[in-house]
Amino acid sequence: MSTIAHLPATASRPLSVRRVNAMRAGYLLMGLGLAVRKWPLLPDAHALPLFEGVTWALLTAMSLLALLGLRHPVALLPVLLFETTWKVLWLTTVALPRFLDGGLDAATSEVAVNCSLVVVIIAVTPWDHVWRRYVRAAGDPWR
Repeated sequence: MSTIAHLPATASRPLSVRRVNAMRAGYLLMGLGLAVRKWPLLPDAHALPLFEGVTWALLTAMSLLALLGLRHPVALLPVLLFETTWKVLWLTTVALPRFLDGGLDAATSEVAVNCSLVVVIIAVTPWDHVWRRYVRAAGDPWR
């Protein structure tokens, strides 16, 4: 199996082409999904309520970065990590308690279903590489 050789020196084992292409599938799901839902709001973004506008801008930026991840999947791995982190946090701290209390309304249910697609991102993230590159490897020098 061929490998991708352009990884940082701190990542001891390169990722296989299959693994990198799986990451690309995750970026494609994120990028296209957000583009379909968020880009059409661009003409009216100025009229959105404050926090809906903030959310729109953040998610639109995420879609652009995800689409860039198709070209540079390893370099943009933090985008997958951010996507996983915020969705798992939201599901466990907002949706789950509401579900357990019986207060899961239709709007929260819809967001929970959309956020549950994070399982795809979790599946395509090379967690062994994340561990080696971001946890085990020496950090960048402070000076």
